[in-house]
Amino acid sequence: MTTHLALLRGINVSGHNMMKMEALKAMLENIGFQNVRTYLQSGNVFVDSEEDAAKVGFMIKQEIFKVFGHEVPTIVITKEDLELCFKNSPFLKEKDVDTKKLYVAFVSVALKSENINDLKISQFKPDEASIDGNRIFIKYAVGAGKTRFDQKYIEKKLNVTATIRNWNTVTNLLELYNF
Repeated sequence: MTTHLALLRGINVSGHNMMKMEALKAMLENIGFQNVRTYLQSGNVFVDSEEDAAKVGFMIKQEIFKVFGHEVPTIVITKEDLELCFKNSPFLKEKDVDTKKLYVAFVSVALKSENINDLKISQFKPDEASIDGNRIFIKYAVGAGKTRFDQKYIEKKLNVTATIRNWNTVTNLLELYNF
């Protein structure tokens, strides 16, 4: 049995794709996932399953549409993905970094470092970004709400599905993986 972390994009945000976590949890248990746990109201769900990550993501996305009628992009990651966030983030190595400005975009496919050119990040200066596999590390100069370098932009430029989490959430999700 493997513990998977499903990152659901765009639920309970600005009144869109509303669903109660209790109902989501019950729905996931009804289709066979075990030890279902949610974190916050914004779509972070741990499930235990014998299925691989791709199948888990497909099952969750399909069932959400069937039960709630919402098309919700879902990215399933591992504990190792979260650990690599801490190991590979170039921004954590900076002296006196403000972690409130750090974010991670989790994407649906592994990217190459040269994909950073496709993002044309220079037009968003002083925001910064770095690609590491299926993660894009982001350091916003002012904040996530005041930039156009967001999940929609990333998806359009790289033709991927993406969902972004702030550094506090990434830290808490890694801690919760062990429970």
